[in-house]
Amino acid sequence: MSREELFGLLPHRGHMLLLDGARREGEEAVAWYTVRGDEFFLNGHFPGNPVVPGVILCEMMAQSACVLLEGLMQGKLPLYTGMDRVRFRSPVRPGDILTMRCRITRQKHPFYFCSGRVLAGERLCAEAQFSFAIAEAEACSQKS
Repeated sequence: MSREELFGLLPHRGHMLLLDGARREGEEAVAWYTVRGDEFFLNGHFPGNPVVPGVILCEMMAQSACVLLEGLMQGKLPLYTGMDRVRFRSPVRPGDILTMRCRITRQKHPFYFCSGRVLAGERLCAEAQFSFAIAEAEACSQKS
């Protein structure tokens, strides 16, 4: 799945689509992203020593997991509901080519429970267990 195809799956736009591509490998979602160095989240984190914030790595895992729900995502919003056992093992810096590997461990629609990892080559950078809900987009918008 190319970045353009991800626009058809995920509601994220602009700088918040944090994947360059993704595919399904059996029960696992595999996604990738190359840290260029000009990303908004590196501006000021940290001057002269850029490190990708951990919360961005968590968002990358969540976006990756959505690949496993391709048929359920049309017109829906995936919303984080929890994060557990989050561990940051190694800093991610410009030039790193990241691979996110996620799998759904349990589901009770609209809730999905996942485990994920972020790797730079063979180096484990982050891992987590997390959950999200698939919500109707209309239910999430503010009504005036």
